[in-house]
Amino acid sequence: MRVNEVLVPGGVEGWWIPTYLAEEHPELTTLEGIMENPDLVGGTFNNCPDGWGCRVVNDNLIRAIDLESSGLDVFNHGSGETLATSMASAYENEEPWFGYYWGPTVPLGQYDMTKVEIGEVDPEVHARNQNPDSDNPGVSDFPAAPILTSVTADLADREPQVVEFLGKMEWETDTMSSLLAWMEENNANAEETAVYFLRNYQDTWSGWLNDAARENLSALLQQG
Repeated sequence: MRVNEVLVPGGVEGWWIPTYLAEEHPELTTLEGIMENPDLVGGTFNNCPDGWGCRVVNDNLIRAIDLESSGLDVFNHGSGETLATSMASAYENEEPWFGYYWGPTVPLGQYDMTKVEIGEVDPEVHARNQNPDSDNPGVSDFPAAPILTSVTADLADREPQVVEFLGKMEWETDTMSSLLAWMEENNANAEETAVYFLRNYQDTWSGWLNDAARENLSALLQQG
């Protein structure tokens, strides 16, 4: 049985630019603004590798909006590593970058990125865009994917308080990306990352617990 959506708004994906670029050129936060100013994003769209589901959707979107007519080149990355590296290199040098990415992920935790407004989410159009043989692709932004907490009926009967806790446990997708980035940067394991989360995100988890549990956990963390 499903008890909650643990990440808000869920798994995210879309087309992004660095936030420093968005602040310098606010017009680039929309697809129309980018197509009118391709040089400001480096003249390139960084696409997914072949064989990825996002590649199919991106290719259909590129066709639907005729992206290349604006003067943008589409660079199809050979791997997820080169896609991430292109973002990292551009960000660390404060250079333009425009392309696809998803979260929660380490790069979106490391780098402050702004999602480009493609348009409204149209579930029917998005479904068509997931078909590699679609003959009528359209324009739709990427919907957030629900990330669910589910339990067995046996657990729900046996441990109702645990299930009640799980039903309250939720946090933002950006927070998860930040935790993944901290884990990567500190070569930390899952237990160390959990402790880091508890010590640094009390405002997030305090509402998941009853008063007694919250006080006990806070006291324990102060001792550590």
